[in-house]
Amino acid sequence: MVGGNDIRKKYLDFMAERQHAVLPSAALVPDNDPTTLFTGSGMQPLVPYLLGEPHPKGTRLTDSQKCFRAEDIDEVGDTSHTTFFEMLGNWSLGDYFKKEQIPWIASFYLDVVGLNPENFYVTVFAGDEQAGIPKDEEAAMIWQEEFKKRGLSHGIAHMGSAEEAAERGMKEGERIFYYDAKENWWSRAGVPENMPVGEIGGGDSEMFYDFDPSDSIHDPEKFGKFSHPASDNGRFMEVGNSVFMEYIKTENGFEKLPKQNVDFGGGLERIAAAANNSPDVYKVDLLWNVIEKIQTLSGKTYDSNTEAFRVITDHIRGAVFMIGDDVMPSNSEQGYFVRRLLRRAVRFADKLEIPNGEFKNLADGVIDMYRNHYTNLSEQRDSILEAIQKEESQFRKTLENGLKQFSKISLEVHLTTKEVDGKKVVDKDVPPVGKRTIGAKNAFELFTTYGFPIELTEEIAAEKGLTVDIKGFQKLMDEHRAKSRAGAEQKFKGGLADNSDQVVQYHTATHLMLAALRHFLGDHIHQAGSNITGERLRFDFTHPEKVDRDTLDKIEEWVNDAIKTGGEVYVEQMPKSEAENDPTVEGSFWDRYPDEVKVYNIKGDDGTMFSRELCGGPHVETLSDIKGTFKIKKEESSSAGIRRIKAVLV
Repeated sequence: MVGGNDIRKKYLDFMAERQHAVLPSAALVPDNDPTTLFTGSGMQPLVPYLLGEPHPKGTRLTDSQKCFRAEDIDEVGDTSHTTFFEMLGNWSLGDYFKKEQIPWIASFYLDVVGLNPENFYVTVFAGDEQAGIPKDEEAAMIWQEEFKKRGLSHGIAHMGSAEEAAERGMKEGERIFYYDAKENWWSRAGVPENMPVGEIGGGDSEMFYDFDPSDSIHDPEKFGKFSHPASDNGRFMEVGNSVFMEYIKTENGFEKLPKQNVDFGGGLERIAAAANNSPDVYKVDLLWNVIEKIQTLSGKTYDSNTEAFRVITDHIRGAVFMIGDDVMPSNSEQGYFVRRLLRRAVRFADKLEIPNGEFKNLADGVIDMYRNHYTNLSEQRDSILEAIQKEESQFRKTLENGLKQFSKISLEVHLTTKEVDGKKVVDKDVPPVGKRTIGAKNAFELFTTYGFPIELTEEIAAEKGLTVDIKGFQKLMDEHRAKSRAGAEQKFKGGLADNSDQVVQYHTATHLMLAALRHFLGDHIHQAGSNITGERLRFDFTHPEKVDRDTLDKIEEWVNDAIKTGGEVYVEQMPKSEAENDPTVEGSFWDRYPDEVKVYNIKGDDGTMFSRELCGGPHVETLSDIKGTFKIKKEESSSAGIRRIKAVLV
């Protein structure tokens, strides 16, 4: 097996020998780019320099960039899709151009990596007559010379669009293919006609590896009459792409840039798959070592359970790299996708009957494979494994309760019910119906009460032959967010400024502070109002006199000790009458709550129950999600018999 780590090193060494500065990978979360959650391509961190900003390392750059594409989560399970991947890249910022780039990249793929040259094909830009841009004859001629000197066929074919290519097919001896702008042009705006004035772009040259020269897998009904390199039929895999940025759109049409750039990207896992002559990227060593661990843990083989093996392997790897870049599982922004990866992996691990608590061992396998190049993974090994283990354990508890509720919901959906003595019962005279829909309210409850991401609800529903009312769910979510924003200020003579991550952290810390106040001052303490923003919490409580600083220090210490346990926060739903009569449940404003209420429990890892409180949410799911040290800044009178505390997380 040709190793991925070996290919990465050879590539960076190859480019360094050609005077490229080797850059470290940028983080998976882009710096100063609010338009996107993740670094999704190798060139993304280099965009300012491709647009003209000088790079401090010079005009020749190379790296292996960590990438994550959240939109591919649901696609994982086939031979080629992964959420996390590495993109080998080299860039010329107004330095070299086609006559250097094409021979270099041909040499790397065919001579250094050793891809089978008979299975190697390339595409080039056919031009755009309407935009006045000529076809890239220079790139085609350079490729032709590279193939000639290696004794390979070097015929050139004009394919046009992908649809036209499927009608024409490939002829014997052809290795270089012209395609139109939809296939072989790059700009941020897409094809030339969509580009605004001032935008730059250029034709590209893509490299493909042929995994099925006999053309046995081509399906003419799905992919057109004939195979060709740009087809999605599975025969060819794109393994690299050199973009030649040489045009700018002006008021008068397209003109050549005074300084022309090269942007190359090649997927590391795909190159390794081609080197091993297998289209399955999961058989590359970077992923296969985790596959082997899963086989051992499950007692099952990869070939008989490919989807589950691939999902678990990809998702664990993605989570390791995310957490290694300080993105922790949470319910907001990037953290939501880490949580979604791990929770989806739990579902597939259960299908393979992998024992609970084994994710840390799989994650350890990822770290071992990458530790020499990505040294931060070794340095953060303990915290990465702890975060993954905690999320797995926490979700398994949530999953158990959620699946019970899901079973109830799916039973109700499938069966016809009738009322008998005021109660709903199954109408046994009416047989179960076919495919039905889980309603928006049920999906919303699974999300808010049981922590099921809507994608998980859809997944389980599909397994049971059900659909989900997604539009209705989104409407309820929008209403929920609107109510949270609009009603928060009035609800508790204050309330939450919004549902942002920081506000949620402060809200949960307030629960702990109230529990500490009751612990040190007595059970007469109750909430009298609150106002929580992303910068601080303000909390009013019933107490007749000033609280001295020594007691406030003890309260601070109690809250911080609780946070350090990293314990779980979970919800119980119960009748209001039951909660009111439970002496362990603290609550205020009982008359404002419906007959069915939520009681939020905050429990330490050692089983200590820090807080049980009536509340409408939202809260963090583990205390480790609360960042910073809790500090009481001020304690003062609010009104007769009411004191006020202002506190921060620093």
